[in-house]
Amino acid sequence: MTEALLTAFITFFTVIDPIGTIPVFIAVTSSVDKADRKKIALKAALVAAGVLLFFIALGELILNAIKIPLPTFQIAGGIVLFLFALTMIFGESKPDEELSHIKKKDDKAIFPLAMPSLASPGAILAAILLTENSKYAIEDQLMTAVMMLIVIAIALVLMLLSTRIFKYIGTSGAAIISRVMGLILSAVAVANVLDGFKIYFKL
Repeated sequence: MTEALLTAFITFFTVIDPIGTIPVFIAVTSSVDKADRKKIALKAALVAAGVLLFFIALGELILNAIKIPLPTFQIAGGIVLFLFALTMIFGESKPDEELSHIKKKDDKAIFPLAMPSLASPGAILAAILLTENSKYAIEDQLMTAVMMLIVIAIALVLMLLSTRIFKYIGTSGAAIISRVMGLILSAVAVANVLDGFKIYFKL
C-alpha cells in the first residue's frame, strides 16, 4: 500500500511538475498585483484538480463506453508518456514551452496554468492508468486521488511562493529539474507499456 502511494505521488509529481510551473506562473502574473496573483494561483489549482478528478472518476468509464480495452490504452498511454518525457529531456523544457503559449487575451488561470501546465496530457493519462477499476480497489483509487490533490496543493504553495523561489533557482534551475523529472517519467512510461503488454497477452 505504501509503495503504491509512493508510486502514485512520484508519478503525479513528475507529470504535473509543480517546480516547472513556477516560471510559467511568474510570467503570466508579472503585470498583476499580489492579491490577483493569489486568485489566479487558487483558480488554476482548483480547475486542474477538477479536471484530474473528473478523469479519475470517469476516465475508465469513457474508455469502456467507446470500447477501448484498458490494456491497449495503457500501452498507448505509456508510449505517449514516454514521448512526453522525451520532450522534457531533449526538447523545450516545461517553462520554455509553456511560456510560449501565454497570450494577454487568455484567462491566464485556465491557460496555460491549469491546462496544460498542471492538468497536462501526461497527468490525465496517469490519472486514468493509476485508477484502473480491475486493478485497484475503491480505497486505493481514493488514496491515489488524495496523492494527486497533495501534488496540486504543493503546486499551489509553490505558485504562492514563486517570487522567492525563482530568485534561487531561476529559469535554468527550473529547466534542469524539469529534465530530471522527464527522465523519471520515461521510466514510469516504460513500466506502463510493459504492464499493458503483460495484461493484454496474459503473460
